[in-house]
Formats: sequence, C-alpha cells, structure tokens
Amino acid sequence: MLGGYMHLKRSLTIVLMLAVVCGGLSSCSTAKKRKKLGVGADAAATEAANPAYTPAVDVTEASIRGSEFTTTPELATIYFEYDSYALKDEALEALKKNAAYLKDHKDLEVLVAGHCDQRGTIEYNLSLGQNRAKGVREYYIRLGVPGKSVATISYGKESPACAEMTEDCWSKNRRAETRVRSRTASAGAPTGDTQ
Repeated sequence: MLGGYMHLKRSLTIVLMLAVVCGGLSSCSTAKKRKKLGVGADAAATEAANPAYTPAVDVTEASIRGSEFTTTPELATIYFEYDSYALKDEALEALKKNAAYLKDHKDLEVLVAGHCDQRGTIEYNLSLGQNRAKGVREYYIRLGVPGKSVATISYGKESPACAEMTEDCWSKNRRAETRVRSRTASAGAPTGDTQ
C-alpha cells in the first residue's frame, strides 16, 4: 500500500514539473499545434517584421445571412503556403490595398472565404481554411476596417479554383477570397440571433 502511494506521489511530481516547464500544460500543446500547422519560423518572422499582424481582439462578426457575396476585381485574392495560414509580405501588401478599398466603400459588408487544396481530411481543411479567413479578417481590423462589417467562412477543400492534381493547381486553391455585398442588399435578411 505504501509503495502504491509513493508511486502516485512520484507521478504527480513529474506532472507538476512538466506543467512548470511548459508554463502550463496548454502552452505545450499550442506549440506543437503551431508547428503542425506550418506556422513556425516563417510566421514568427512575419509577426516580428509586421507588428500589425498580431491577432486582433475578437470582435463580433457580421451576419452572412441574406444576399450572396461576390468577388470584385478591386480586391486581391491572398495565397498561402502548403499547410500554413501565415500571411507573407506580398499578402500583407495586397491586404493593405484591399483594406483601403473597403474603408473607401463603407456601404459594403465583407465575407472572407478561406480555402485549401485537395490534400488532407475534410475536418483538417475546414479548420485550416477558417484560420486563413480569420487571419485576413484580423489584419483588416488592424488596418481600420470595422470588425462588425467583416465575416468569415471556411470552404476547406470543397470549392477548389482548380481541379488538377498538380502543385501549380494546389497553390491556386490555398487562398482567402474577400467577397462583398451592399449593406442594402442584406437589409431584407432576417434579424435576431446571428449564431
């Protein structure tokens, strides 16, 4: 009986030591998750070089009910590396131009749609697509676009821009599109809960 108690005490000590080393058990799993998603050195460098890229305070998103959102040639599509949602320098520049357009057109509601290539599971790609859309939305907010006018959605791998099984085609599918609609077009949308 005393041996079992000593074994339990030793196990608890090891768990507590791991918690202290990791700064809390959740930070250990977060670091592993960030590495798995491909948000490693390139994202850290992007965040260090572009302080505005740090995640924004969570703001209620716009409703996506009602009329369809459409693409417009004035808003650039953002492309991502394989298995990553890090915004590269060229993406940040394109998003600055997109944000300027959106701030000049305050009558528009915005939907950022995240997409992935055909590789990986449906669940994983839905999550990755959402992270891509959320990263774009947060950067727009940092640039002064009102958060309550920007919503996000993930299509994962379900809406490819290209269907070939080549790297060139896959690179076109790893994207976030900024779509818009007029606020008056959504005026007929149902009101109330927007979950």
